[in-house]
Amino acid sequence: MKHFYVNPTLRHFSNIFSLNGYSCFLVGGALRNHYAGIKPTDFDFATDANPEDLQKIFKQVIPTGIKHGTVTIIFKGHQFEVTTFRIEGNYSNSRHPDFISFSPSIFEDLKRRDFTINSIAMNLETGEVLDPHNGIQDLKRKIIRAIGNPVERFSEDGLRLMRACRFTAQLNFVIEEHTYKALKECRNNLKNVSSERIRDEIIKILGSEKPSVSLKIMEKSGILNIIIPELSKCRGIFQKGYHKFDVLDHLFYSCDGGPKNDTVLRLSCLLHDVGKPQTLSLDDDKFPTFYHHEKLSSELTIKIMKNLRFPGTDIKRAAHLISNHMFNYTEEWTDAAVRRFISRVGVNNIDDLFILRIADQFGMTNSKIISENLTAFTSRMHSPLVILTFQEQTCKKNVV
Repeated sequence: MKHFYVNPTLRHFSNIFSLNGYSCFLVGGALRNHYAGIKPTDFDFATDANPEDLQKIFKQVIPTGIKHGTVTIIFKGHQFEVTTFRIEGNYSNSRHPDFISFSPSIFEDLKRRDFTINSIAMNLETGEVLDPHNGIQDLKRKIIRAIGNPVERFSEDGLRLMRACRFTAQLNFVIEEHTYKALKECRNNLKNVSSERIRDEIIKILGSEKPSVSLKIMEKSGILNIIIPELSKCRGIFQKGYHKFDVLDHLFYSCDGGPKNDTVLRLSCLLHDVGKPQTLSLDDDKFPTFYHHEKLSSELTIKIMKNLRFPGTDIKRAAHLISNHMFNYTEEWTDAAVRRFISRVGVNNIDDLFILRIADQFGMTNSKIISENLTAFTSRMHSPLVILTFQEQTCKKNVV
């Protein structure tokens, strides 16, 4: 296992604690990612210094969660989250501990965390690694395991259910048997979690390489039916033509085919056919059809994103892309037809709409498909003549 490199900034930051008589440990995601072979980017710390002590030691201290012993320290252009060692009381509302008390022990602090892979600490002064719950071993085995009794961990904070699912995609890990069983048993605890916190976990899932890994765990455990029941209804709705999968798996794989650096566009890939179950009918040959499903999918996307407290601009963008994703270009389209399409969709949305269609096609087979029509349309759409003509006509309308 590669040794954790302590850069001079981290070493200097830690040294300030010891010079003032306090201990300081690197904890959380930085160590987890290091041992999982991922380059750490965020660095969190735990200490026996109280928030009031930290405000005296450092010049720039932001009380981001001071009630729970957490502050953010600005140090040499970096933001470090620092939390005082603490012991937590019961979680009667499945969201926050009824009380916290500060502790002098790092081991008490590590015991309150969610999963073994997140309960590792390093003393940056000595290089000593503390791993009381065998998190490094679970990282080597690619396992997500709750600390102690998983039912108790998930009952303390329902968001941990989403975090377990998220780590499966981010790390390409599997959930340990007893932890997974508790995941199913405790899924209703998510009803006590705020929509904003759930949304933030969904955003992190959408930013992983293959969101379908998490999404499938969410479906099988019953979590998906709680947070986005409209998606769950897509299971077992089969399609014709080039589609290898039912609507739900098609949407999962379409999401994989979308860009991970654009949350709204990837969410659009996930939801673009969510209206199909309600628009299903059979033609004369008993084949399934979904007339105008894009309109209902757009409406349901608005409802889903509002429930998850997405910003209005994001909702409007996703709904617009989904409502326009069912275009069927052929070479017979006239220049006037192309310009009408641009006018309806908007020049600034063309590239995003094409990306959505490419992801849609990817989701048909879970593999890349080369569409000659889409390639030809892309080429024609970006021809200077078409764009220039459209812009000229737009200017004339504005002048009139």
